[in-house]
Amino acid sequence: MAYLLGVDIGTSGTKTVLFDELGNARASDLQEYPLYQPKNGWAEQDPEDWWMATYVSIKNVLAKSGVSPDDVKGVGLSGQMHGLVLLDKDNKVLRKSIIWCDQRSSAECEQITQLIGAKRLIEITANPALTGFTASKIMWVKNHEPEIFDKAVKILLPKDYVRYMLTGEFATEVSDASGMQLLDVPNRCWSDEVLQKLGLNKSMLGKVYESQEITGTIHNRAAELTGLKAGTPVVGGGGDQAAGAVGNGIVKPGVISSTIGTSGVVFAYTDKVSIDPLGRVHTFCHAVPNTWHIMGVTQAAGLSLQWFRNNFCKEEISTANLMGVDPYYLMDKAAEKVEAGSNGLLYLPYLMGERTPHLDSDCRGVFFGLSAKHTKKEVLRAVMEGVVYSLKDCMEIIKELGVDVGQVRASGGGGKSPLWRQMQADVFGSEICTINASEGPAFGVAILAGVGSGVYKSVPEACEATIQVKTRQQADQAMTAKYNEYYKLYKSLYQSMKQDFKTLAKLV
Repeated sequence: MAYLLGVDIGTSGTKTVLFDELGNARASDLQEYPLYQPKNGWAEQDPEDWWMATYVSIKNVLAKSGVSPDDVKGVGLSGQMHGLVLLDKDNKVLRKSIIWCDQRSSAECEQITQLIGAKRLIEITANPALTGFTASKIMWVKNHEPEIFDKAVKILLPKDYVRYMLTGEFATEVSDASGMQLLDVPNRCWSDEVLQKLGLNKSMLGKVYESQEITGTIHNRAAELTGLKAGTPVVGGGGDQAAGAVGNGIVKPGVISSTIGTSGVVFAYTDKVSIDPLGRVHTFCHAVPNTWHIMGVTQAAGLSLQWFRNNFCKEEISTANLMGVDPYYLMDKAAEKVEAGSNGLLYLPYLMGERTPHLDSDCRGVFFGLSAKHTKKEVLRAVMEGVVYSLKDCMEIIKELGVDVGQVRASGGGGKSPLWRQMQADVFGSEICTINASEGPAFGVAILAGVGSGVYKSVPEACEATIQVKTRQQADQAMTAKYNEYYKLYKSLYQSMKQDFKTLAKLV
């Protein structure tokens, strides 16, 4: 039997999963690492942490599975998008990576827009300049840390740094590269025009591949550290969202994914370049050759619930440890006891600013309607509902662009919660499904590795063979009507406070 390895370099940790050719997970391992926030709105990680987590997790997975390295036919890499890794002439990391949720580069976004022109920027990169994207992070380092930028010889994304450490090759692939804002998205290649206007040399960037193409092979040093066989192919892989979409079977029209991880993402497949003229959603190259995807992103989805758990649920954490269950299970049970609408309490999940639909790095989290009658469980449910409202913002725009929303597949950590899935069904007014494959990005890039190494003929064929619907939850029409009223209020709150957010930003 052939085996395929999927490595997902996430924000909280790196997860490696070994799959057989039928799509069954045979072993997995998670290695966590810290997030650094030196200032409000800043977010950084150490690339060496990603690399150590990768080789340790691969070694652990091989040991757990007992599978011979000879039978591992390919490796796929997924990773958090947009992060900036700078290497010097000796290929050493110059500074901590500025990662996807960092908000420090607002001025650089204005600079990029002025240098290229707002309309032209969207024509080439399919997106307006955003703090989340890599280009603004590069310009920030260029503007604020010139001594570091002057030493920079290579610019890499998180997973592509790991690729370099595994193979010695400087390469990326179209889905992740789309989020750098240096790619000509319609034509799936680096944009000479954007690079020239930003004063960047193309030699700093890796070669761009399609996601299923082989980009290199495991070299001897990496083989020693990981236990993999030297010469094992490593394919392009995908940014975490495109990879997760492949792992969810979002490789054909009519099937949408709703993912609640650290961020929240609504993801739709399209076989043509479809661009929101207002720039509220992102259009990127998909991990399926010659296709694209539309993606709405909320910055702090699962992060909101994690924040609430870490700061207000010490009791639940202690109890969960004694019971041998996940604290989120107990939190779900508490939230279930509260009626839809959280007794008039609404939460705006803007802990890290927001992308879709506001493109506002200054907005912050809000509890609205809080009164003496509310308890912790109402606040908890309001956090969960607020995240779903933010996903509905994404869904509504995707519908506006003419995308067919037939079936919604829930994934990510939030997809494991029956309560959160039912909230999505009720708020969206759509059927919410889960599938048999639960490993999302890791499974997606394992499929891509399988296509690249010849185990499967194509990505859609591989998905058809390995992915089946497991659960279905229907919308409750009465709940949908109730949530629609709350959603109208939710939408209006941002507009009411937009200027206040900017005032606050000047005070901190």
